[in-house]
Amino acid sequence: MPSAAPAPERRLDHGHPPADRRRRAALALLCLAQFMLVLDVTVVNVALPDMAAGLRLDREETTWAVTAYTLPFGGLMLLGGRLADALGARRTLLAGLALFTAASLATGLAADAPALLGGRVAQGVGAALVSPAALSLVTTTFRGAERTKALGVWAAVGGTGSAAGVLLGGALVDGPGWPWVFHVNVPVGLLVLAVLPVLVPAGTPRPARLDLPGALLVTAGTAALVHGLVEAGDTGWAGRSTLLSLAGALVAYACFAVVERRSRTPLMDLRMLTRRPVLAGAFLMLVATALLISFFFLGSAYLQHLRGFTPLATGVAFLPVAAATGIGAHLGSRLVGRIGGRATAAGGMAVAAAGTVPPAALPEGGSVYAVVLPGLVVAALGLGAVFVTATATALAAAGHGEAGLASGVVNTFHEVGGSVGVAVVSTVAAAGFERGSAAGFADAFAVCAAAAAVAAVAAPGIVPPGRPQYSGGPHAH
Repeated sequence: MPSAAPAPERRLDHGHPPADRRRRAALALLCLAQFMLVLDVTVVNVALPDMAAGLRLDREETTWAVTAYTLPFGGLMLLGGRLADALGARRTLLAGLALFTAASLATGLAADAPALLGGRVAQGVGAALVSPAALSLVTTTFRGAERTKALGVWAAVGGTGSAAGVLLGGALVDGPGWPWVFHVNVPVGLLVLAVLPVLVPAGTPRPARLDLPGALLVTAGTAALVHGLVEAGDTGWAGRSTLLSLAGALVAYACFAVVERRSRTPLMDLRMLTRRPVLAGAFLMLVATALLISFFFLGSAYLQHLRGFTPLATGVAFLPVAAATGIGAHLGSRLVGRIGGRATAAGGMAVAAAGTVPPAALPEGGSVYAVVLPGLVVAALGLGAVFVTATATALAAAGHGEAGLASGVVNTFHEVGGSVGVAVVSTVAAAGFERGSAAGFADAFAVCAAAAAVAAVAAPGIVPPGRPQYSGGPHAH
């Protein structure tokens, strides 16, 4: 899964990078920190049924257990990148990691829904500080060919996070219990906090204006949007709370646009979204992430609620789905260079739509291994190719000094896509969550298939023709 990226080629103001062995150790710790952040998206999905039973969460609260993390993670990610520039990447990372570690402990100790969701929000804020700062340290610690290898390791760690999340989540829930999907972060966080300052110099702060109003507005707008989508499952699309939330989202986004246009140092240069490659990359990332996170959310609930799978069995069942995403990304990286981003994006979305059809047609008692999981594996294969296409397309037209900004925009849409996707399918599958109906889950998968099909049709008109040429600098993992 992608994460925020700072501007490339930013040199540290302190002396030389540490020696080779220290650099490798620093890279290992930075990747370990990033691994935790990625892990916390999928690891929670497997734990949701036990978590809901233990804390007596309803459907809406269960949905927020996922989105309360991804919302601040995405909404504040660009601000986290700016803080890394202004305060120093190491300081920002350590502050964010301390918050993330403490929040993980508090979330695992939660005794009710407010405590759980508050902890998840704090985790998301910490993640928004850690991710861009960690990648900034990777890009400034290494040079030349070493940097390319380091970014490759970073990408591999991010790619394995979703696969490890479903398996680790199942093992922890079946073992010591669901609180340990959060507690497992604590010793890892403490290790990084203790050792990283020894390996990475502090750097020199660079005072800069921070667009805090912009960060708060975009996060609040997305939170209102997600709340409206979730409320629709209880009150209907014409319900008062649904309409008020959706209207609030529109107002917040409009205010965000005004603030960004008037700010001397905007959080997001909205002119980037007028560039076709960046807009296409953001669109593809939004849809692909919404679909993939929805698959884990729906599939975990379906297997455990209706089919009696244990958390560990659910994690094992979803390993091929996670692996297929990585394989699809590998194939997509080759296809983009051969047939271009337009054909790869359209083809990947078409494959995702076709793979989601069998789960969408699932009858009561249909075979999990013959219908549901093979379809999701095929769909994930297509989405993996789309993830690569989204990043390559967005960065193709970005100048060397704009690669970080373009990547940050696309990665923000990644986190927002996960939040919106889970909110939509939770509403559509309300009957499945509340009455144990397979039809509710089938309807949600049908919406996913339709969304992928629409994206496949729209891709040729949105994605620029030709083969995108990456201009350099760090990007999504």
